[in-house]
Amino acid sequence: MTRFRTSAVLAVGALTLAGCATVTNPTPTDPIEGFNRSMFTFNDKLDKAVMTPVAKGYQFIVPQPGRDMVTNFFSNVGDVYNFANNLLQLQITAAVQDLMRLTINTLWGVGGLFDFATPAGLPKHSQDFGVTLGKWGVPDGPYLVLPLLGPSTVRDTAGMAANLYLDPTSYIKPDWVSYSLYGVRLVNTRANLLDASNLLEAAALDPYSFTRDAYLARRKYLISGGASGSAPLPNYEEEDGAAGAAGAGAAGAAAGAGAQPMPAPASGASAEPGLPQGSPLPGTMVPGGLPFRR
Repeated sequence: MTRFRTSAVLAVGALTLAGCATVTNPTPTDPIEGFNRSMFTFNDKLDKAVMTPVAKGYQFIVPQPGRDMVTNFFSNVGDVYNFANNLLQLQITAAVQDLMRLTINTLWGVGGLFDFATPAGLPKHSQDFGVTLGKWGVPDGPYLVLPLLGPSTVRDTAGMAANLYLDPTSYIKPDWVSYSLYGVRLVNTRANLLDASNLLEAAALDPYSFTRDAYLARRKYLISGGASGSAPLPNYEEEDGAAGAAGAGAAGAAAGAGAQPMPAPASGASAEPGLPQGSPLPGTMVPGGLPFRR
């Protein structure tokens, strides 16, 4: 299954590069804007036609406590690659925190269904191999909107293969169980971001530009300023959700570039400002992509 996912990611990346279109006055960071806008529109229509209705049905059927447990489970899985990437970046303190989170939530949180690490003071990080490559000095390359996968860059697309191989759920047998977990992760992620979808349209006259700028700003911060990978996006002058809006998926979420859900807030605790409860880190799940990764 991992081999299939990796091949699919690389094929989509090749398709994106092969479809580059010339545009008038392209920007240095987005030289194939014409193609990217087409892919953004495609992903957005797919989300509205398929993902949003499915996510609404899931939200209606599964109560909030159940959705929180699903979010916590995949957040716990994410600490595996957080640990690996923080080690590769020599972020030793963050790596130890990731390992402690993984141990506590796996053993005492029933495989990660409950998050005891966050109330205990262990912060949740958000790392991926795209960030690691950036910290190693690899340039980001042109901005890309991948079909189904959403916002990325050449560097982040290259990092997807490593993310896929490090996902523990990719190695579960039989394959139908692994695919089922992937489907649950996709739908649960999209359900967490339903409220943020409308905010994206309200936050910007041009959702494409807003999404691109938010994504690139987030990635730049994680590489140059977010030592532990836990920083928010710029708030873009919007109250209650501009950052969250940037996390809404035109087709779910671009977890393929390293996104992962934040643990659901404990009872009585407030969610991070600008985010729907149990949503991913702002800016790590952005419009136009499916959580196809790790």
